[in-house]
Amino acid sequence: MRNLLFSVVAVLLLGSFVFRQFVEPPVDENKEKVLIQTMLARLEQLHYKPVEIDDHFSEDVFDLYLDRLDGGKRFFTQEDVDQLKVYRDLIDNESMEGNYEFFNLSQDLLAKAIEKTQKYYQEILEKPFDLRKEETFESDGEKRTFAANDAELKEYWRKILKSRVIAKVADKLEEQEKAEQSKDAKVDESSGDVVKKDIVELEKEARKKTLKDFNRWYKRIHKRKREDNLSMYLNSITNVFDPHTGYFKPIDKENFDIGMSGSLEGIGAQLSSDGEETKITNVVVGGPAWKEGELEADDVIQLVEQEGEEPVDIAGWDINDVVKIIRGKKGTKVILHVKKKDGSVKKIKIVRDLVVMEDSFAKSLIIQEKDGQKYGYIKLPKFYVDFNRKDGKSCAVDMEAEIQKLKAAGVHGIAIDLRNNGGGSLRDVVTIGGLFIPEGPIVQVKPRVRRARVLADEDPETQYNGPLVILVNSFSASASEILAAAMQDYDRAIIIGSKSTYGKGTVQSFLSLDRGAPKNVQPLGDIKLTTQKFYRINGGSTQLKGVESDVVVPDDFTYLDKGERETEHPLPWTQIDPVPYKSYYTIKNKKEVVRNSQKRIANNPVFDKVNENALRYKKFKDSTVIDLEFDTYRAYEKMQETKAKEFEDIMTEIPNFEVTNMTIDLPEIQRDSSNIQKNEDWIKNVKKDPYIFESLKVLEDIKQ
Repeated sequence: MRNLLFSVVAVLLLGSFVFRQFVEPPVDENKEKVLIQTMLARLEQLHYKPVEIDDHFSEDVFDLYLDRLDGGKRFFTQEDVDQLKVYRDLIDNESMEGNYEFFNLSQDLLAKAIEKTQKYYQEILEKPFDLRKEETFESDGEKRTFAANDAELKEYWRKILKSRVIAKVADKLEEQEKAEQSKDAKVDESSGDVVKKDIVELEKEARKKTLKDFNRWYKRIHKRKREDNLSMYLNSITNVFDPHTGYFKPIDKENFDIGMSGSLEGIGAQLSSDGEETKITNVVVGGPAWKEGELEADDVIQLVEQEGEEPVDIAGWDINDVVKIIRGKKGTKVILHVKKKDGSVKKIKIVRDLVVMEDSFAKSLIIQEKDGQKYGYIKLPKFYVDFNRKDGKSCAVDMEAEIQKLKAAGVHGIAIDLRNNGGGSLRDVVTIGGLFIPEGPIVQVKPRVRRARVLADEDPETQYNGPLVILVNSFSASASEILAAAMQDYDRAIIIGSKSTYGKGTVQSFLSLDRGAPKNVQPLGDIKLTTQKFYRINGGSTQLKGVESDVVVPDDFTYLDKGERETEHPLPWTQIDPVPYKSYYTIKNKKEVVRNSQKRIANNPVFDKVNENALRYKKFKDSTVIDLEFDTYRAYEKMQETKAKEFEDIMTEIPNFEVTNMTIDLPEIQRDSSNIQKNEDWIKNVKKDPYIFESLKVLEDIKQ
């Protein structure tokens, strides 16, 4: 999606707070009226479970919109909120009438708040902060209330700015201390002492830098377009129906299609924003960030630095603005200052490059214990398909090809890795399920008012009938859950991973809002709406509950709240009648296999360390109060960094674990140095992965 892959879903669900441009082009009131009325009509006609457009709907929209508008509570006072609350029960009426009175008021109030708070930070940063004053700052907007008045809001801004300055001073002080130990340290010729700045000077420089950061931020704020703000408002309406139903401006739909087809370029990282923080949601396999190796899901980007320039604080930025400063020409460097899950801060330098999409497609390796039998490992990052080209990529076609290569190599079992696979093509997942059974149902799909339709494998040929393991985690969603559930119901595979998968049991379709709309208001964009729910062949749903693993393995997110159940307004779990199906390849010793695996995991010190680290992540996530006394702040940061170092090398190369390419893949791998390096990095990471190694041990235990 343009030069930096970002998560379209995150833009729809999480949103980032937005601001009305101060100099607006003329508003096309007729187009906006047609847009919202057409959108509501489509939702009512086609959504799986349409909601009543009533006062309850209005209240839900109000709450979602206010949270996305100012979730950090840094712009509105309670007095502003009270003005908006007049409309809390009126949004339903306004929406049906095509009236935007509430939206316009919210943008006017926010524009005034921006102007006011811009003066706040400029005034506050003129004077030194008392870094020795003992006070604290609650960084989690959900735990704070709106400021009662302007005086309280300004005090809150003082603490925001002080926290930024303290962080910068602490970083500079640490750099100085490291420089003192360096042979290249600058020395005063007269005294012979290492040249360094005192805390007063560092504080002054930090304020100047913070002022520069916020000035840049507000400059971008003023460039926001009404259509961007309106998109966020409309998505507050659609997300009351369910988290996956959303409005797409024309450019957003183009980006979505690009993502599904796999044509991406940039640093290779998916981003999400909650209005306060920009997080990494996924690192694209084979991309520049993946090659660099340090960027991880849930890292929070704090600063973005162009090589040779001062870093820019991006706190509170719109996600599109973050994209703009991270992307750049191939070969140039960007430095991301990120806060890790454990609270430590790292500078990660990434060389921008094209993200070759082949690296995100299905690919495989041979895994085995030394002198042991060979097994296959297939990594499937997503259920991709290119709808726009006849000969476009298809994950089902690629999976069959990988299976055939592994069979030819003589493997005795296959592990399919669906960790972090967020889903994709429903058609392709049904085809893939059919590769492992002679024939039979894979999933049930139920529309709004009609009976469930069974999607089945009707090809009696089986591509692979040997031992099968599927690796999942709490980010395995949608199509990943369909495949895992079907193979579990058929007793065809052992599922290894998090306690349960993500829990998305719904199906979405795109619909153009231009259909039937007057030509003079087009283009209106598209709506992606939930039209069906899918069910397991045993009648159960993966919605909210996900797929429970046969073998549960601890990971970094074990104690964090994740999944569909944590989203706003998810559809409920339901159940329908099962369909007849036959287990062709029952795992005869399944209980024994699971029991042996659980014993190995319980006795593996690596998994003990992973569990300990997960507890640390949970503790850090819950600790949202920042101490604003400098020594206390710095001591806490140093403690977090020290703890982080204890867990830096959890994953080390596993003894006697051999990972190799198939001979047939070598010509493609060796065609250039970049491919060779990417492949070496991938194999190196697999050799360190205890989850993959455990899948190998399980495959060795399975008897069919």
